[in-house]
Amino acid sequence: MTEAVRERGGRMFLQLQHGGRVSHPETIGLTPVAPSPVPLPETIFTPHGHLPAVVPREMGADDIRATAADFAAAGRRAVDAGFEGVEVHSANGHLLHQFLAGNTNRRTDGYGGPAERRVRFTVEVTEAVADAIGADRVGLRSSPGNTVNGIEEDDTDVLYPVLVARLKERGLACLHLVHAGPDTAVYRRIRADWPGVLIGNPVLPDLTTEGVTRAATDTLAAGADLVALGRPFLANPDLVARLRLGAPLNPVRDRYLMYTGGATGYTDYPALDDQPSSPSSRSSSSMVALDGPRVA
Repeated sequence: MTEAVRERGGRMFLQLQHGGRVSHPETIGLTPVAPSPVPLPETIFTPHGHLPAVVPREMGADDIRATAADFAAAGRRAVDAGFEGVEVHSANGHLLHQFLAGNTNRRTDGYGGPAERRVRFTVEVTEAVADAIGADRVGLRSSPGNTVNGIEEDDTDVLYPVLVARLKERGLACLHLVHAGPDTAVYRRIRADWPGVLIGNPVLPDLTTEGVTRAATDTLAAGADLVALGRPFLANPDLVARLRLGAPLNPVRDRYLMYTGGATGYTDYPALDDQPSSPSSRSSSSMVALDGPRVA
């Protein structure tokens, strides 16, 4: 797969993610682990349908060291498989984010309490991966203030500047901010403090050409070096071409089909070449400088 993408002029990073408490024994065969024994306040989708979340097992010191080593090993395997690098996932309520957030991290040891200690696990994992494959091959994904998967942060404006301060001299490939609006104080602070490439992943309440273009343009104007888009890419195999032309976007039919296996709702969305052209539906106002290299 990586060879095929490279032959077409593309480059790929692989995202490394650990769900922590966002999992279930019916799925992984083990009790999920987490910074503290605080269960997800939602049901979990399993092979047997939606089931109540279980109380996760609190990670001990050996678990923490082993997990950091697992991330590093996964980074090495990704590079061996032809990926240009990896992105360490510390967002969206998954394990690393669970260490960052006060409501899921109730530890009293060196990984809990004040922000300086709650960022420690994310920093150690990121540094372990950087040591394994080179910092210039490693990005970090973060989602300040995101409440998905039962996350509550009461010190977002303090927490993320501390995280940035710990990592900004490591020479990482990029910092990827998910759903951190460019009009927020924490975004402006991170942009001011982060010396490297900053990727913005904007909220997209309007999944039309105009809505996506507007959100992306606002993110770039706020100082992001690159815009990352998710759902529009999954529904539009030629998204960059559509944004350049101002062509209409395919609507997302059912977002759950994107994760269930099979082509339906995942790889069966048509490209522009597969549809009758409709010049009247194209809007030149949507062609505002979203050049390909800045969209991922």
